[in-house]
Amino acid sequence: MEKENKGQEQPNNPMHGVKLVEMLEYLEGVYGWEEMGERLGINCFLNKPTFKSSLKFLRTTPWAREKVERLYLKSIANND
Repeated sequence: MEKENKGQEQPNNPMHGVKLVEMLEYLEGVYGWEEMGERLGINCFLNKPTFKSSLKFLRTTPWAREKVERLYLKSIANND
């Protein structure tokens, strides 16, 4: 039985190798804080947002991170 290689390529996984900070930078560039807050219903993007505070919130709040990941996947698929 082969050991699973943690660094293994995942060509069919668009999230493989993408860090949360990279997703957030991309989405902020495409939508801006206010539109992200409105689209996702996440207040950390509406109330004095910063990358540092948003990352801290998203790292400790799974439901919010999932929303960000879904928007990221949708936006890269549609080239919004």
